[in-house]
Amino acid sequence: MSATLTAPTPSLAEPDPRRFRALGVIAIAQLMIVLDATVVTIALPSAQHALHISTANRQWVMTAYTLTFGGLLLLGGRVADYLGRKRMFVLSLMGFAGASALGGLSQSAGMLFGARALQGAMAAVMAPAALSLITVTFTESHERARAFGVYGAISGGGAAIGLILGGLLTQYASWRWTLLINVPIALLTAFLATRLVGESRATHRTGYDVAGAVTATGGLLALVYGFTRADVSGWSSTSTLSFIAIGLAMLVAFVVVERQTSSPLLPLRVVLDRNRGGSFLASLLSGIALFATFLFLTYFLQVTLGYSAIKTGFAFLPFSVGIVVGAGIASRLLPRLGPRPLLVAGFALSAAGLALFSQVHVDSTYWADLLPGMLVCSVGLGVAFVPLNSTALTGVDPQDAGVASALVNSTQQIGGALGTALLNTVAASATTAYLASHATIPDAASVAVVHGYTTAFTISGILLGVTALVALALIRPQRTPRGGESLEVATASV
Repeated sequence: MSATLTAPTPSLAEPDPRRFRALGVIAIAQLMIVLDATVVTIALPSAQHALHISTANRQWVMTAYTLTFGGLLLLGGRVADYLGRKRMFVLSLMGFAGASALGGLSQSAGMLFGARALQGAMAAVMAPAALSLITVTFTESHERARAFGVYGAISGGGAAIGLILGGLLTQYASWRWTLLINVPIALLTAFLATRLVGESRATHRTGYDVAGAVTATGGLLALVYGFTRADVSGWSSTSTLSFIAIGLAMLVAFVVVERQTSSPLLPLRVVLDRNRGGSFLASLLSGIALFATFLFLTYFLQVTLGYSAIKTGFAFLPFSVGIVVGAGIASRLLPRLGPRPLLVAGFALSAAGLALFSQVHVDSTYWADLLPGMLVCSVGLGVAFVPLNSTALTGVDPQDAGVASALVNSTQQIGGALGTALLNTVAASATTAYLASHATIPDAASVAVVHGYTTAFTISGILLGVTALVALALIRPQRTPRGGESLEVATASV
């Protein structure tokens, strides 16, 4: 996830005796980053009610975090490499604590949105610094593999923990504690890092590419705001089209900047490779499709089915189990089949799961109507994510390994930000249109809301189907080599 992984500890040096304690500190920080992407999901209905957040704007609680996290991740890695990975790791932990306190004490929607954006910016420095610290701390191949395994397990299991923790805190304390709990954890982790983590930095500096960061993040922000405006003003309104046009223009400017600058955030050679480019596009599309799915499932469980916050958190556990099962299947089949069949099958299976979600209605039950879709979708994602990460990193030049690792996370986060904004608007518009034409039917308001969810699920399923076609068209048939550094790095970004 870092922009560069240069200047490792010399191989002749004695290993740092504190390295496994340092790994524990880094793992706590990574867990906090992953938790924060999901822990607020379960709390969102309560926060929306408390701060009077509109349906159109509720997605900003999620989007503000993912957008700044994904948009600034490459720049954050470069800053950590140049200014000192330990220093920026500690400072970003302290900043994350401050942003979490601001969010937990929010008195308005705007204050909460701003705090979430600041959290994402701090995570964009913390996450690549953490991964780089593992790389330079563990220089022996077997120990490094173990360290990456811990890191990958934290990344994979953190989402499930976040959903359950979010339910517990929301139900037995307050939605505010889903943010406030970060404060003591982040400050304690920062203190321990000053004692246990060694400093390192890149020896060769090539610049920061601020213009690239501004055009990329600004373009994405304009696109997201344009999608949000569509629910208020309509897709054909001047304001909606203007923001979308500005966003697209800034993203084109980003490509121009990256082609001309001597130290690009994103060297275009990384994405122009057919396999890697296909995997990054698949990651982006799957992020667009999936992040909003958790948002709508949360509202369906709590508002339509009347689940408590804690019951909602546990209701998502089969999803996490399915991903683990799918990933295990893919890990065994990848060396024999190569990535393309698994990517196509995995995303197609996930699309089938979304198709099952699109059939829910106000009288649906969890066991009969939601659980089958969760299992089908999650197993498919587990099957797809293993070859997706492997393909993104296999064969990459060592100088580009950090950028490629960061792009796996960036594309998912950016896709999630765009998808949450777009699909939240689509769902709200579908609800309004349905209610206008079916106002006389019994329980019209509830039926209309569920219709909005199923419309979003349908579009998400189509997007996952397109993702399967992208993998089929762009990923070359190949077998993945057993072992090797590329797969080791891939494990770190699962």
